[in-house]
This record gives sequence, structure tokens and C-alpha cells, in this order.
Amino acid sequence: MSNKALRILIADGQHFQRIKIEKMLNQLGYCRIAPLSSFQEVQSVTRTQGQPFDLLIINTALVRSTEFNLLKYCHENPQIRHTLIYEGWRTECSLVSVSVSQAIQVCLSQTPDFDSLKRCMDVVDPAPRNSSLERTSGLLAAI
Repeated sequence: MSNKALRILIADGQHFQRIKIEKMLNQLGYCRIAPLSSFQEVQSVTRTQGQPFDLLIINTALVRSTEFNLLKYCHENPQIRHTLIYEGWRTECSLVSVSVSQAIQVCLSQTPDFDSLKRCMDVVDPAPRNSSLERTSGLLAAI
């Protein structure tokens, strides 16, 4: 079951893409979604202290400067827990290996589809483990 309290930002300059991503997230059970149309809006809402956003989904085309490191910005911003970076005209995006306690950054070469969003949300919002079931299966394996 999805955690309906997760806070998600979608940042894309194209209204259609924001709506498309939001609808897919709605199908996955997420509803606390804020669509943003510019990187300035992203900076504005992630600048203030408060409850962090659980996921930022952002198109690299929003960042105009080729010298600005979007991946580093997202990784070092305490208001962003996880980031899904996609598409855009800049493709120097790279995957970053981080520990489980840190934010996860994922880079896609195209706009996220339903399957990639589902896999991303499995990381951001993992299903709770049933510890009694795990103990039972461990016992069965030992017998």
C-alpha cells in the first residue's frame, strides 16, 4: 500500500508532461504532488526549512546553464530526499551510488514511463516487511 503522506515535486516546462507524470503517480496511489514549471520554482520551494520533499522528479531541460550541476544540487539539498532526473537537452547526467540512508538519484534518458515510476516508488516508498512471515520462512528453510 502506498504512503499517501509522501510529498512529491514534478518539475517540467511542459504542462502535458507534468500532468502525464502526475496521473501515473495517482494510479500508483500518490496524491500529494506539486507540479512546477521552472527550476526557479524548484529552488524556491526547496530553499525554505520545513518538511522535506520525498521525491523530486525533474527534467534537466529546466536548468539552462551547462555549468550548473543539477545532480549535485539535488544530492546536497536537505529538502530533497530522493531525485529522479530525466531527459532534457543535457545528457551528462550520471548515476550516483549512495548509501541507503542517503538520497537516491536516478537518471533516465527519456521521460519516465509507468514502469520506471513504479520502480522508483518501490525505492522511495518500500513495502513494509512482515517480520513474522520472515521468521516463519527462515524456520522452514532450517527444517
